[in-house]
Amino acid sequence: MADVTDMTDMTDVPDVAASTDRIRRGSTSPTGSVQPSPVTPTKRRVKPGKRIYRFSSVVYLCLIYLFLFLPIIVIVVNSFNANRVKPYIRWTGFTLDWYAKAFQSASLIQSFENTLIIAVVSTVLAVLIGTLAAVGMYRYKFRGKGVVDALLYIPVVIPEIVLGIALLSMFTRVNIPRGMLSLIIAHVTFCIPFVVFNVRARLAQYDDSIEEASMDLGANRVVTFMRITLPMLLPGIAGGALLAFTLSIDDVIVSYFTNGQVKTFPLKVMESIKSGVSPAINALSTIILVGTIVIVVLSQSGILSRRRVHSSSR
Repeated sequence: MADVTDMTDMTDVPDVAASTDRIRRGSTSPTGSVQPSPVTPTKRRVKPGKRIYRFSSVVYLCLIYLFLFLPIIVIVVNSFNANRVKPYIRWTGFTLDWYAKAFQSASLIQSFENTLIIAVVSTVLAVLIGTLAAVGMYRYKFRGKGVVDALLYIPVVIPEIVLGIALLSMFTRVNIPRGMLSLIIAHVTFCIPFVVFNVRARLAQYDDSIEEASMDLGANRVVTFMRITLPMLLPGIAGGALLAFTLSIDDVIVSYFTNGQVKTFPLKVMESIKSGVSPAINALSTIILVGTIVIVVLSQSGILSRRRVHSSSR
């Protein structure tokens, strides 16, 4: 009887070694439940065709960016070139003298000041006229509205040389002397449509019921426009202003026909091409480029908008 009891007790004892082995292999758990075996991740094989496609896409993208930014890189590098022999292409060493000469050149600084004055004044006038025109064409229906709308595209689609000759003929006919005034009028002429297009795109998403609610609460039309309409249109106005400023500061052809004795920075650069662009011009162009990059970085990072929100909360 003792032997039978001992054998029964031995059969009731679990095989610890076998259970441990099964647990290690993932078949069972200590409680006896079945556990799934761990799946080892397998790396997908990339087909040779896809590898070639990815590599060619990267190469193509690099070539595009190289094509776009190589001229800018050449300008920046040449602004530090110590070569003093025309056409200033061969690299002879590093120097900062051209930046000092850029600020010492009275004609170069004067042309840059003329460009900034014309760009700022024409942008302000284009924004005022273009915003009012866009709001008026959005709110009111009148006879000939389609014709006026179509005429806005003319300064955009016609060649700049045709626009320059047309403006020159008009200034000659009405006896407007060519100079700063004619340049501002010419720049406002081709900047207005771009402001109108940007503001109208913003008005397409505008809800008129907001203004009605404002006037129902006691605000008059002026307060409603300043407090409700204008802040809603501000992104479109800012986009049109930046576009107008860029077009004005960069214009050559229209300015060539309407400048008179006033030289802008693009015209000054065009004149220097005949004898080779001076590294001083490259230095001033590099300063403009750095300033533009700083403005873009600040606007894209949200620093300027956070400052506006902080100042308005005060």
